[in-house]
Amino acid sequence: MDDYRWRIPKSYKTGMRVDGLMFSSKEMLNEILEEQALEQVANVAFLPGIMGYSLAMPDIHWGYGFPIGGVAAMRISDGVVSPGGVGFDINCGVRLLRTNLLESEVRPRIKELVDALYKSVPSGLGSKGKIRLRHQEIDEVLVKGPRWAVEKGYGRPDDLETTEEGGEMAGADPACVSRKAKERGTPQLGTLGSGNHFLEVAVIDQIHDKTIAKGMGIDQIGQVILLVHCGSRGLGHQIAGDYIGQMVTAMKKYNLDLPDRQLACAPIGSREGQDYLAAMRCAANYAWANRQCIAHWVRESFCQVMGRREKDAGLELIYDVAHNIAKIEKHQVDGKQEKLCVHRKGATRAFPAGHPDIPRKYASIGQPVFIPGDMGRFSYILVGTEQAMKESFGSTCHGAGRVKSRAAAKRQLRGEEVLKDLESRGITIRADSLKNIAEEAPQAYKDVSTVVDVAHNAGISRIIARTRPIGVIKG
Repeated sequence: MDDYRWRIPKSYKTGMRVDGLMFSSKEMLNEILEEQALEQVANVAFLPGIMGYSLAMPDIHWGYGFPIGGVAAMRISDGVVSPGGVGFDINCGVRLLRTNLLESEVRPRIKELVDALYKSVPSGLGSKGKIRLRHQEIDEVLVKGPRWAVEKGYGRPDDLETTEEGGEMAGADPACVSRKAKERGTPQLGTLGSGNHFLEVAVIDQIHDKTIAKGMGIDQIGQVILLVHCGSRGLGHQIAGDYIGQMVTAMKKYNLDLPDRQLACAPIGSREGQDYLAAMRCAANYAWANRQCIAHWVRESFCQVMGRREKDAGLELIYDVAHNIAKIEKHQVDGKQEKLCVHRKGATRAFPAGHPDIPRKYASIGQPVFIPGDMGRFSYILVGTEQAMKESFGSTCHGAGRVKSRAAAKRQLRGEEVLKDLESRGITIRADSLKNIAEEAPQAYKDVSTVVDVAHNAGISRIIARTRPIGVIKG
């Protein structure tokens, strides 16, 4: 369609209800075609009630049912909700804290700081947290999200103002969450987990828009920031698995015929659809509470190592944004306002200035968007745009996107060599194992700068600043 938009016409497959639309550069296209992720974009276009396009962000890669980097919006009246359009790690997202310190102050203590953070924030597969929830207290977390954490002394009340949805999605019902999911989630609150989850100490190395950056508390090159990337842990994974099984049965009940069993779904207004949304909201609230608790310990460790009071260190939450979620939102479609269920899987909400659903402090600049790269390259801070509202249901990309599977990365790369290379570039790494370092090596990912350039040039988000890592904890 142009330099940054590619269309899959609905005539490509009989049964597609809408066209597919992918945001990509020509240079990135071959990478995407190699793994057949665009077949998934086409398959998503079969879903009942889908509006506009079946969308693919520039970090697209193969996923379960939906591609990772997929966005689809369904009419409430006759549309469906699909757990595959949210993913297994419900509300995996990014929380970003600013500090008042510069790299010159933190660099001499970076190893001590990374060690302290690694010790205070449990990470790795099956990791258990320091919080011991009382009987039935998990239900409070599922409903209140980070408000529960703040009430218990984990963080500040103003953190809630700069968390997407205030960290508390209405309509969460713990009765829709299985006992097994709750059992998995109870010991894991306040843990980073494994895979691509990380905690990063980074430095602002470019500012593209000084006015908007200052509105977020970013005011100079060399300023230290902290990123937390994780989700709903075993609880969210179990909820996804539980409801995918239910949806497979529901498809027969509601005579839904789709080209991929992994697109299992149910009508939004059905009992199965409503129960899934209620359980998914519980997982989303849990994930925001999880990042809230982690941020509390990050603040404590940072102040302890740097010898600063929290007030002096800054450590204010810029924003916390989700990128695996389904939400009921209002959007303009063909000149008419429609109430839609927007699935964002590996995609970030990117609402513009003036939108009623973003914090008041950002009303004049737009919603902050965070696009993390890999542990050896840059990450980006952006804002949402009006173009995103018009074209992508207020959505943009969420990260670099993998180009090698974890298995391929382990076969081709040695963790010791990756670690040595990163340390030679001044990046201190702590991880659960060398195997995890190989799986998450920079070579396993697209260059995030090329991904973000597409989103920026297509107009679905706008670059504000760039960061580079100096210390990383991998799950």
